Amino acid sequence: MFPSPDAPPDLLAPLAARYGAARGGPVVIPPEPDGVVRAMPIVLRLERPPAGRTAVLEAAAGAALAVCLDPRAADEWRDALATWVESRIRKIARRARGAHWAAVQELAGVTVTVGDAQARALLPGPVDDVPKVVSRLQIGGTDLEADDPGPPAPGVPVIHVNAALDMTVGKAAAQVGHASMLYAAAHGLVAVPAFAVRDAGPGVWPELCRAVEAGEAVAVRDAGFTEVAPGTITCIVTGPSAP
Repeated sequence: MFPSPDAPPDLLAPLAARYGAARGGPVVIPPEPDGVVRAMPIVLRLERPPAGRTAVLEAAAGAALAVCLDPRAADEWRDALATWVESRIRKIARRARGAHWAAVQELAGVTVTVGDAQARALLPGPVDDVPKVVSRLQIGGTDLEADDPGPPAPGVPVIHVNAALDMTVGKAAAQVGHASMLYAAAHGLVAVPAFAVRDAGPGVWPELCRAVEAGEAVAVRDAGFTEVAPGTITCIVTGPSAP
């Protein structure tokens, strides 16, 4: 599952090593060496009426990883991304529409579209020094009605969201962003796949956890800063199903 030790170094390599170390449970991540708390802003486009919840989360998952695999991550974005990836990969989701959504397109980042949903992940930076066009966007108010997207398409990795946690859409967007990055790191991906996001209820969650224990799936264990307790598994990613 994991890249070999002699694989060429890449931006997500620290995540692959960290995930490998955490196979038996949570791993302690040291605080930022310079004391600066950094996060990746994820801006969700929520017009009136908003796009469906599932599509919004799928766009967020793709956008977070797309920034890390963008060609600019090898040069002009590398320092900012590497500093962030080597510490805690915090993400903060905000919502925007209309002119505010148009304004964030001018900032360094990548927008991903899934159906009628869009999300833009921005270059990570200090949480207390975000651009004004971002700081004025609301973090709360991102709740969307649950939808029924049906079974995922074959051939795509699936991010299963722990439905028992009843996370807000903003929290879930950050978690699926973690999930896409960890999955890519664990599998050495160099391109962004079309992730499917699906809620996982109590009937299937234990089976997914067993897949994690067997090394067949990738889990996201939350640091516990918001909404859930530290070490809680918020998402589990399974590989593509057969066509």
